[in-house]
Amino acid sequence: MQLKALRYFLMVASTGSFLATARHFQVPASSVSRFIAGLEKDLGHQLLYRSTRAVSLTEEGERFHVQAREAIELLDQAAEQLGGGETGIRGLVRINAPEAFGRLHIAEAVNALQDAYPGLTVELSLTDRFIDPVQEGADITIRIGAQVDSGLVGRIIGFHRQRLVASPAYLARHGTPQAPDDLLQHDCLVYKGQLGAQKWYFRRPGEASSSVVNVSGPLRSNNAEALLAAALKGRGVVLFPTWLIDPGSFQRGELCPLLEDWEASAMAEQPHIQLLSPQTRLRSRKIREVMAFLQAYIGSPPYWDRDA
Repeated sequence: MQLKALRYFLMVASTGSFLATARHFQVPASSVSRFIAGLEKDLGHQLLYRSTRAVSLTEEGERFHVQAREAIELLDQAAEQLGGGETGIRGLVRINAPEAFGRLHIAEAVNALQDAYPGLTVELSLTDRFIDPVQEGADITIRIGAQVDSGLVGRIIGFHRQRLVASPAYLARHGTPQAPDDLLQHDCLVYKGQLGAQKWYFRRPGEASSSVVNVSGPLRSNNAEALLAAALKGRGVVLFPTWLIDPGSFQRGELCPLLEDWEASAMAEQPHIQLLSPQTRLRSRKIREVMAFLQAYIGSPPYWDRDA
């Protein structure tokens, strides 16, 4: 019985997919199928039902899966303790993050992480699509949004704060809004992603509910940095996360904050920045330490909000 076959079997059981397993281990799908067929032959039992639509565990596969998973986790923990006690964590960690946030903040955090742990290899994927970490083989996923019961385990880094801004040139031509409803008369630059064009929500500090303002304007984009460039050129008012805005743009007079007496958001519920991981991954000391490092690097509140 080969250790590699056991790892392939456990991943297929988790993902329900030979292709996802092959992608995770970076091997051909035919290799995954061959190793698992060999495992079933060694055990004398069929472990998986296979069809063109799905892969699922047989009754024997269910029983074997529980014990095999425990055995592999114990083996991995023993290897980590043996290899990482003095030299620190090592090996591969796959991290997924939203594109702009990952480029502006997580990439630098990864540089610091690898300075601290030279034996660590990081695979950083950036996408604005909400991935399934199990299907995609991600160890740690950074998500921005409302908390959901996703079956993932993790930590909240902090609130996802947003600010309403415009350039002085725009305000000189169109005036400064004094209340959220005034934005209906302004040119607004709106993010449009997979869920459609954003709505803007406002509430007074301490209020439980928000009111929505259906803004519109001359530019919609699925790229926040394109909207920021348009705002700097005086094209309109924009609602941006604080992690995207350079604090120096206020000091240099390039942007002006608006409606500071209101809390603004692109979601009805308070969004958070979260570090998430499949529960099985958190049994690994390596994953736990990387998550702790990222949380400490960003801080609480996040470093970009400390002087905001």
